[in-house]
Amino acid sequence: MAGMDLLAPLRRFYAADAPVTFVAPEALPEGERRLLVHDGDMTSRLAAHHGSVITLEAHEMTVADGYLQRVSILRRRDTGAAVEFGAIRIALDGFTAEPRGQIERAELPLGAVLVENAIPFTSHPGGFFSIGATAYLTEYLGASAGQVLYGRCNRLRHGDGRLLADVVEILPPVSA
Repeated sequence: MAGMDLLAPLRRFYAADAPVTFVAPEALPEGERRLLVHDGDMTSRLAAHHGSVITLEAHEMTVADGYLQRVSILRRRDTGAAVEFGAIRIALDGFTAEPRGQIERAELPLGAVLVENAIPFTSHPGGFFSIGATAYLTEYLGASAGQVLYGRCNRLRHGDGRLLADVVEILPPVSA
């Protein structure tokens, strides 16, 4: 992912009002490292970690030039607790009608759409970071203003290598 703005999906909605510091994966706190450092989809990882189905709550969404871009919160179905803030840009042309409809209607997190529809994909994390919780992150994730949160930038590709999505994923505070 060298040469590209890894934070582009986030900047699309929130400009650059939160200072981001890229860090090595081993510098992440243990709990965040377990959730962020892998080459799979976050939805499955979060569901396994929390022992709950993960639901999607879309907050802002636009569709233009064949891409759906959205900001969303992933929540535990059982408690409603936020488990991830995400900003994503999805290439819609690589999906057949059913999964594309699920994506456009914001019915499920993208990871759940991929798994439910048996869509082959690869995951390519391109950077891990810390970010100070700003107003939108405190609102969405229940963090304290200025609290340090952790996330990753990830590029998902179809099995044949075509771009599927670019995503920035930020976790609420995680206990080890």
